[in-house]
Amino acid sequence: MAVRAVRGAVQLERDEAGHMDEQVGALLTAILERNELVADDLISIWFTATPDLHSDFPAAAARKLGIVDVPLICAQELDIEGAMPRVVRVLAHIESDRPRAGVAHVYLGAAAALRKDIAQ
Repeated sequence: MAVRAVRGAVQLERDEAGHMDEQVGALLTAILERNELVADDLISIWFTATPDLHSDFPAAAARKLGIVDVPLICAQELDIEGAMPRVVRVLAHIESDRPRAGVAHVYLGAAAALRKDIAQ
């Protein structure tokens, strides 16, 4: 089994804890489903949030999905002028037999514009 990295992102409509839980939960669910993963396949997940998001930790959504024994960390994204606002990004390390080219990176909604080269 190889270690692979999966990227993803979602843009929130507003900075509210419930909305963040819903959207980050949807992103994580899509990452798991599209890569045919279960929680035991996860090694760790890094979350970043743009500086305009303050309502909650994105990792809280993972815990609510039952991802409870995987190391999670949250950080603030760089504050770059002109960057897309209200974005949560994910970098998940996984164990998978998929080749690197077979990993499905997931960018939901408007966040697909962030990485047109790998967004699926």
